[in-house]
Amino acid sequence: MPNIHTENLCKEFKEVVAVRDVTITFPTSTVTCLLGPSGCGKTTLLRMIAGLEKPTSGEIYFDDVQATALDPEKRNIGMVFQYPVVYRGLNVYRNIDLPLAQEKLSERERKKRIEEVVGVLDLRNSLEKNIDELDNSTRQKVAVARAIARKPQIILFDEPLTNVDVNTKVQLKEALKNLTRQLKQTIVYVTHDQTEAMTLADQIALMNEGQIVQQDTPRTLYNHPSDVFGGWFLGNPGMNFIEVRIENGEKPAKVKCAVFPKDVRLQDTHGEKTITLGIRPENVRILKEKSDTAVRAQVIRKSIQVGGQYLLLLKTGDVVLKSKVRPELGYGVGEEIWIEVLASQVIVFGKNGQRIETTLEI
Repeated sequence: MPNIHTENLCKEFKEVVAVRDVTITFPTSTVTCLLGPSGCGKTTLLRMIAGLEKPTSGEIYFDDVQATALDPEKRNIGMVFQYPVVYRGLNVYRNIDLPLAQEKLSERERKKRIEEVVGVLDLRNSLEKNIDELDNSTRQKVAVARAIARKPQIILFDEPLTNVDVNTKVQLKEALKNLTRQLKQTIVYVTHDQTEAMTLADQIALMNEGQIVQQDTPRTLYNHPSDVFGGWFLGNPGMNFIEVRIENGEKPAKVKCAVFPKDVRLQDTHGEKTITLGIRPENVRILKEKSDTAVRAQVIRKSIQVGGQYLLLLKTGDVVLKSKVRPELGYGVGEEIWIEVLASQVIVFGKNGQRIETTLEI
C-alpha cells in the first residue's frame, strides 16, 4: 500500500485560502485523522488527494509517483462521503457487488469480500432489501461496505458519521476500528470529532486555518500540544491557560502563579518575558486535606459531565480554572477545597502561542 505525500500544497478560492502550504506524509497502512474545526481546510485537502479538487499549487505523491494531475478513477482510491452515495433501485448485495463485478473479479472472490464486510457492519439481514427502503444510517453502512470491499490501496473518509443516528455511529465507529486494523490500507479520515479521531487514528494531523498545526499520535497530541490551539481544541473542556510574568534578574528565572504554593523555577525562558501555563482540567487534583504542594481554592460552580465526572470551576487568588474529577470526589466537594497542580504536568507556551521546551520546578 502506498504512502501519500503532499508538498507545499495550496488551494485558493478567490480571496479565501482553504489550504495553505501543506507538506505532510500519510504513512502506508495506517489511519491518519485530519482533525480540526469546521472551515479549517481538512475536507479540501482530502478532496485534492482524491482528485476532486485541483490544487492551486503544490504536488501530491503516492509513494514516488506524482499524482497531482491524475484523474480520480486512476488513483485506486475508495471514498466515503458525509452523505451515503448508493445505487438507487438496487438491493444491498448488488450495491456492494457492482464495483467488484466491474473490476472483473470472480464470483467466488466477490462473495468472499461481501461476506467479510457485511458481517462486521451487521448488514446480513439487509442484503436482499432495496436500498430505497433503508434509512440514511443503514445506507451509510452500505457505502462504507462498498468502499472497503473493493480493497483499494487508499480509502478516504469525509466525516462519514456526521449524519447517522447515535446507535449506528457507535456501531460504525467500532466496525471501522476493527476493519482498519485488519485491512492495513492507507486511510485518511476527516472529522471534527476528537473522540472519533482518538478512537480510530494511528496518528492525528491537527488543522487550523488551512495549515497542519501538529501531526502526532493521539496521546502525544493530547498530552504535549505544540501550541495553544491544540491545548484548547483537544479535551472536553480544553486546557486552562494562565498568563504569568517572568521575574527579572533571577537565574533560574522564577514565576509566581496562584495555583502553586510558592514561586516556580523556569529552567529556560527562551527570551520570553511573559509566558502562558497550560493545565489540563484533569491535572488539577482535589485533595482531602492540606498539603505542602497544595493551595486553597473556592468552588464557584460544579456540574456533572458525561460519564458522571464532575467539572468544577475554581478560583484561587486571581486565577480562575477548571478541574475535572471522579464522581465520588466531585459529589462531596464543598465551598472551599485544597487543590494541587504538579509542575511536571504543566505545558509552557510563549508569546506567539508555541510550546516552549523548558522545565518547571517548585
